[in-house]
Amino acid sequence: LILIGGFVQLLAGFLAFRKYDHLGGAAFLTFSALWSSYGATRVLCAAPVSGRLLGIGAGNTEGFTAGSVAFLVLNAFLIILASSFNVVLLCLTLAMELLTVCFLLFTLENLPLPFETVMLIILSVICFYGATASLSNCMFGKELLLMGPPLLTVQSSKKDGEDPLPCVCPRSHLTSGLRTIAELLNTGAVCGVPTDTVYALAASCRHPQAIEKVYRIKDRPQEKPICIFISNLEQLRAAAPPISPLLWEFMENVYPGGIGCIIQKGEWLKKLGVGAGYSRVGTQDSIMIRVPDLTVLVHLIDMTGPLAITSANPSGEVDSTHHDMVISRLGHKLEGVLCDGESDEVVASTVVNCTKIDESGITIVREGCIPAGKVMQIFERVKSR
Repeated sequence: LILIGGFVQLLAGFLAFRKYDHLGGAAFLTFSALWSSYGATRVLCAAPVSGRLLGIGAGNTEGFTAGSVAFLVLNAFLIILASSFNVVLLCLTLAMELLTVCFLLFTLENLPLPFETVMLIILSVICFYGATASLSNCMFGKELLLMGPPLLTVQSSKKDGEDPLPCVCPRSHLTSGLRTIAELLNTGAVCGVPTDTVYALAASCRHPQAIEKVYRIKDRPQEKPICIFISNLEQLRAAAPPISPLLWEFMENVYPGGIGCIIQKGEWLKKLGVGAGYSRVGTQDSIMIRVPDLTVLVHLIDMTGPLAITSANPSGEVDSTHHDMVISRLGHKLEGVLCDGESDEVVASTVVNCTKIDESGITIVREGCIPAGKVMQIFERVKSR
């Protein structure tokens, strides 16, 4: 019985540690030591020969008395901690405290047999129920046998750095995170997203009110147009815009990447999937289109259709190069931020006007992460073919 009881307690402690329940593991290991010490002492003292050989007997139990007092003190702390877990663990620690009292009375040669018997029966019932409940609940993944609620709950006050996030902030490497942001965008929300350059604000081109919200969030002047992102150049081919072979060749050499091309606007944008946001992207006559070189953003666009995109920073301020910057600066105005860590670049994309590429070539509207000289080299190489 001693060996079985001690082994069960050791097994329970091992399983608790495997489940990262350090309190439960420490409690069961303590109970195992107490159970084994109490049982071994009772057996050895009951056998006169073995008791004399080990020096255990009447008048020679000071060490066991001190040990039982130490167990009483230690278990008192476990009782307090167990009250914050569940009723079964609390009852077990209380029963162990009374069993330790039995051990103490035994070392003082003043243990009533009925009291010891009742305590052992109570402890056995609690241990049996607790072990059965823990195993069944763990095997079936739900609470089939009640363990009881915690009697003590501790509410921790959060510091400034631990305040709840102002919006939904899933991780980009999780499929569920990508779907969450896609669903928000498809319902007309504005979200912060990573790009192959810096972080951006994104809105679905099917929701013009969302694009209007982007302007308000950034305090962006209405005369500054917003560009669109598509996932691949084949989407543009399917929309059949009136684009010359030279422009097609140029775009094939710069997409995907950090170069955006301004081209002539037209009804073909609706075939591309721009929809109701047609009048809110680009200018009256032109639109900047870019194919980003970032897998997670490309997948997101495949789930939402073309996105209206602008840098995720208040107008006139530096670009956001980490999702934490987007959350701290604009998170309270957004529905979500797709968190992807540090951005690949510290400046935005390079913008190229291609509306007159066949007549007078291209012009650099904004030099960004791709140097103007490199863009011109690409154009001259394409033109020479």
